[in-house]
Amino acid sequence: MAASNDGDWGRLESALRSSLRLLRDRWARGPRQRGGQAAAAATEPSGSGGEEAGEEVCALQTLPIDVQLYIMSFLSPQDLCHLGSTNQYWSLAVRDPLLWRYFLLRDLPSWSSVDWKSLPDVEIFNKSFSELNDNALYDYMTIYKKSCPQSRHLKSSRPTYGAVTSFLQSLVTQAEPRFALFGPGLEELDESLVRRMMTCPEILPVAGLPQRQIHGIGSGVSFQLNNHQKFNILTLYSTTSTERKRARTEQTVTVNKMFYQENSIGGNQQAVHYNVIAQVKKVCEVVDGFIYVANAEAHKKHDRQDEFAHILAMIDPTLGPPNRPVLVLSCTSQVGIKRIPCVYMAHQLQLNLLSQPWMVQDTVAATLSGLLNGIEWILGEVECKNAQ
Repeated sequence: MAASNDGDWGRLESALRSSLRLLRDRWARGPRQRGGQAAAAATEPSGSGGEEAGEEVCALQTLPIDVQLYIMSFLSPQDLCHLGSTNQYWSLAVRDPLLWRYFLLRDLPSWSSVDWKSLPDVEIFNKSFSELNDNALYDYMTIYKKSCPQSRHLKSSRPTYGAVTSFLQSLVTQAEPRFALFGPGLEELDESLVRRMMTCPEILPVAGLPQRQIHGIGSGVSFQLNNHQKFNILTLYSTTSTERKRARTEQTVTVNKMFYQENSIGGNQQAVHYNVIAQVKKVCEVVDGFIYVANAEAHKKHDRQDEFAHILAMIDPTLGPPNRPVLVLSCTSQVGIKRIPCVYMAHQLQLNLLSQPWMVQDTVAATLSGLLNGIEWILGEVECKNAQ
């Protein structure tokens, strides 16, 4: 799914306004009758102190339904929910599906994270409102609330006894969690994410180099989150540093030496399947989770199908527990670069096909913004898994 440009959102807003009258005929049956009832209610006597407020509400309700919806389209979703809490009439009016579909498509490009619990279905983007029938409508209000980062908590499903188990576990010396860091965003961006991680102690202090070695890979680097929890990162590059530098200078594509390809025939199509080399296999066998760095810069070309095949090779259940979490850092070099929204990134990488917990987090290599949110999430998932 390609990221929409500004013209797309302008056309969407225009489509919303032009469809309000259609919405009135389809959803607001008998608007004149309802308006007449509201007007009649406005003429009924009310208690002292509430008459003026009652007249104001009823006057707004007597407006044509398409005008009401047009006004509501300028409200924020939070204000719309507040309006719906005033009385029964507005409680029903603010649930209009076209209105919330407009909010969803308008706001989701600005959301900074999405996970396996909150990813909207791809049909929401592919089907226009006119293609849906009464039995196939989505509850867009519920989808919006479920998907919006501000209304959901990016916490793992920790049990109520998590604090107790964490305390008891702290009394026992445990190996720090280990994560495999890989992906094209490590090599294609103008700003090195790993270099920034190593040189920003005020954001992510380096805790040292562990003694545990993996042949051909090394021990990785340990970091400390919030001056408390330590974790180990094993960085996996697709090729040598010399070859990466040559490819950047000549603007060519390097051959990824972490994987070797196997072709398999499925039905009438030829599917591409990858396996990891021996050294990477040893990493996959010992890590607690995976951090995939995706190139989210919209102006560059990406082979997401090939990337998905690489992710599948790394999380192969024959190499370790099948429920290890996957964190995708949707990364750009600088703040001002136009990015692919994280919701689109999740669909492009087909993360909905994974069986384990995953999250996509917008990240900027130059500032490391978003990185700590992603690290906190994956550490929480590992802790939750260990506590079970």
